[in-house]
Amino acid sequence: MSKFKKNNVAKSQEISTASLPDIVFMLLFFFMTVTVMKEEALKVENILPSATEIKKMEHKDRIVYIYVGKPTQNYVHIVGEEPKIQLNDKLANVSDVGPFVLAEIAKKPSHLRGFVTVALKVDKKANMGLISDIKQELRKVNALKINYITYEGEEIVN
Repeated sequence: MSKFKKNNVAKSQEISTASLPDIVFMLLFFFMTVTVMKEEALKVENILPSATEIKKMEHKDRIVYIYVGKPTQNYVHIVGEEPKIQLNDKLANVSDVGPFVLAEIAKKPSHLRGFVTVALKVDKKANMGLISDIKQELRKVNALKINYITYEGEEIVN
């Protein structure tokens, strides 16, 4: 006779859920700090042209964006179908470009102000006259670093 009995009933151990709230909150804080919100809603159509010789911009904190294109369907009945300029969240005239760029440069930290680039996101069907007017306004405020944003690819395909 054996003194030791074998316990035939196997008990399954339960998983501890004590640390589960900590893990959930840690993930929540991680995604809250990493997520970037979209800054402005586009009010103009912006189908960018293609280019073969492109370079990725490295410092996104030094860029001031100007959008040019035909107004979207929500704004066509208000402002017409001619290409318009969008500065942040409002449609603007060519004369508003200079003061807007100066105000955006003033918002940047002082050590970055000399390195600010104006990025033009221009619809490929926008007329060049409007673009040259914008460039003239940028020259008046001495914003001479201009970048055209495009997609990679060939525009002319044989």
